[in-house]
Amino acid sequence: MPFPASVPLRTSPQHVPSNSKRRFANFAPSIWQDTFLKYAHFEFLEVMDNDTKQQAQKLREKIKEYLSSNNDISQKLSIIDAIQRLDISYNFEHEIDQAIGQIYNSFTNNNLIVSKEDSIHFQSRLFRLLRQKGYYISADIFSKFKNNEGKFNEIITQDVEGMWSLYEAAQLRIHEEDILKEAHDFSYTNLKSITKQLSQSLASQINQSLKQPLHKAVPRIGARSYMSFYEEDPSHNKFLLTFAKLNFNMLQKLHQHEVADVTKWWKNAEFSRKIPYARDRVVEAYFWPLAISSDPKYSTARRLMTKLTACISILDDTYDAYGTFEELELFTLAIQRWDISAIESLPECMKVAFSAFLKIWDEIEPVTKSGNYSSLQHIKQAFYKLAQSYLVEAKWCHEDYIPTYDEYKENGIISSTLPLQIIAFLGFAGLATKQVCDWTISDPRIVKAVSLIGRLMDDIASHKFEQQREHVASAVECCMKQYNLSQEEANKLILKETSDCWKDINEEYLKSNNIPRPVLDCIVNFGRISEFTYSNFEDKYTNVELLRDYVVELLLDPIVL
Repeated sequence: MPFPASVPLRTSPQHVPSNSKRRFANFAPSIWQDTFLKYAHFEFLEVMDNDTKQQAQKLREKIKEYLSSNNDISQKLSIIDAIQRLDISYNFEHEIDQAIGQIYNSFTNNNLIVSKEDSIHFQSRLFRLLRQKGYYISADIFSKFKNNEGKFNEIITQDVEGMWSLYEAAQLRIHEEDILKEAHDFSYTNLKSITKQLSQSLASQINQSLKQPLHKAVPRIGARSYMSFYEEDPSHNKFLLTFAKLNFNMLQKLHQHEVADVTKWWKNAEFSRKIPYARDRVVEAYFWPLAISSDPKYSTARRLMTKLTACISILDDTYDAYGTFEELELFTLAIQRWDISAIESLPECMKVAFSAFLKIWDEIEPVTKSGNYSSLQHIKQAFYKLAQSYLVEAKWCHEDYIPTYDEYKENGIISSTLPLQIIAFLGFAGLATKQVCDWTISDPRIVKAVSLIGRLMDDIASHKFEQQREHVASAVECCMKQYNLSQEEANKLILKETSDCWKDINEEYLKSNNIPRPVLDCIVNFGRISEFTYSNFEDKYTNVELLRDYVVELLLDPIVL
């Protein structure tokens, strides 16, 4: 689809009437204040004494040996699954890749796996873990679990763990895989009906999975709760559990220091005072890069990404909750030219916002260089495209125009902010080679799908709050108008479309063999943090109380060893 025609910009600064209409939003203040500033001191980074460090290293080596050995394939899959859910995969990337590759080769070469273990639980976990690593495995492996009538055997319902695994495997489906759609509906319905008959712990895990399956969940956010569940499992690996706890506390200290750094930046810039219309959400902004990767090697990427995300939030609020249309035309022109003189007539708070954008480029530039190549210009261009998309929405609001749902989505892919965030994080993380950048800015299907998830999930979560003031029509209203639907019907259609976007993501992940897996993993994780942030019709970024417990759990409370 072509990008909507951009709004014509003024060619020179003009005086903006002081009585122009503003669209203020009543955003709640930050609840964190100076909570994280104490972690700015380097002594807080010292997480473990030498004995504990040595213990962690010994445990890491034991787990590596286990993954590299010729242990039972079912046990190996089990420990890989646990490692991923405990969010410690970055410690064992080589060993996991090697083990999964060997398992795939065994499966495709001589079908040994099927003859060795034929349970629904084993086959489902095998299917999920292989597809999560980009290996195509046919969904036909589930045909054997159907009866003569072509339906899944009811005997499966007696195996709760197997049925749960089937449900999780079905999340990796691509288009035209009807058997996985049947598997999803069958397992979801039966799991939903039996949760009250299960132990509290198991019921809690399954209910959480039914709300947000593993494939769509952020590993870091689920790691701590899974640790408790894993410890209750009599068959858990004690070495793995102990290492996961030590690793969690180690990473938490690093992450605290990162949040402290960006909090200090926000405070020193006095954004809350100088740009009072903007949301103070620097801690919440940090959750996005944390969701992309908790790996220590991406520490700089997380810090810069949080600052950029905070700037994107300021940009959003400038267009959405402060600037008049005339002011926003000039503001967009200034971003196009990266020339502050274009906004001499605008309010001081908008000048402060623009100056912040200029400063962030200076900080970003050295990090985005890789040899003779730099992704900075791509990032700046994506930022300008985002401003353009916001101006399109401001024009729609100014003219009281409700676009069609299709027209809204074309612009919404950009206004989701995700094309910008994706290319920026890849640049900060050292993953943005020229090949990767050229591919990313070519609007690949996986980036479009992730962006549409972000836009649509955001809209159904924030629709009620935003429509309390003068605001551009959301995807919900556009959908209601185009298809003559009620709000409930529109929500269902939109959620169905986000589900289809995941099929696009799954399919492109399997097809994009020329793109490095770490790049694809980052992109998929942007879809996951979007799902988390806006799930259950809630905006956890704007509504600070909704994220409070997660911040405390991941960034403030260590695990007692």
